[in-house]
Amino acid sequence: MKLVRHLTPTGPAYAALQPDGSARAVTGDILGRYQVTGQVVTLGKLLTPLVPTDILCIGANYRKHIEESGPSAPQSPLLFIKPTSALQNPGDPIEVPVRLASDEVDYEGELAVVIGKRCKNATRANALEFVFGYTCANDVTARDWQKRLGGGQWCTGKGFDTFCPLGPVLVTRDEIPNPNALRIRTMVNGEERQDSSTSHMIADVPALIEFLSSSKTLLPGAVILTGTPHGVGAARKPPVFLKAGDTVSVEIESIGTLTNPVVNERVG
Repeated sequence: MKLVRHLTPTGPAYAALQPDGSARAVTGDILGRYQVTGQVVTLGKLLTPLVPTDILCIGANYRKHIEESGPSAPQSPLLFIKPTSALQNPGDPIEVPVRLASDEVDYEGELAVVIGKRCKNATRANALEFVFGYTCANDVTARDWQKRLGGGQWCTGKGFDTFCPLGPVLVTRDEIPNPNALRIRTMVNGEERQDSSTSHMIADVPALIEFLSSSKTLLPGAVILTGTPHGVGAARKPPVFLKAGDTVSVEIESIGTLTNPVVNERVG
């Protein structure tokens, strides 16, 4: 099932997309008990598919991306965290920071995993049972703040407002039995920049859930960004970074396309 979260006159609501292109209202809690009703609805503005409890991100999880970026492969999955204030809706702009200025804002198309129920010490064998579904993500990154200006950690460079677009749909896990067999592409202004497969992850989705839940609890609604493949702007020769007027699209097989324009941050 493909679910969307959209804005209605009474606030955010969920709808289920139908094969004929229509949408039907969803009642209840999508991470608990919910029901697809017979009520056909007209979709309003699309919102992020959920407001996560946590945004857990994995770096250096595709070997070719490691090769283009320089660092060696980590011994275990490399974890960093984005604040929920970094969320951005499908279609809304990615803002290039102006107050804490960056000249090196980059795209990173990624598969996002949504945890559906409380999860601690999962095993590889049962890890996918804790997944509610999947969506597209863009792990937008200010490379200057990630690498030189952020004091040796990544949270500043990864955590600016609008640096975590999610969407446009949330696909339930029954429609994607193998999340590590999906083509993933990123386009900037219609030009293909990334083209890979989630099969190239070093730690696949079950391995990531097993690692992240070991001695730690993953809460319902936690979102895991699973890493980006090769082709980022910082690795191009010369590097090419996002600027106001650009449009970025992340396309993942069986999910859809997440598109966001790029603008400069408004200050004052």
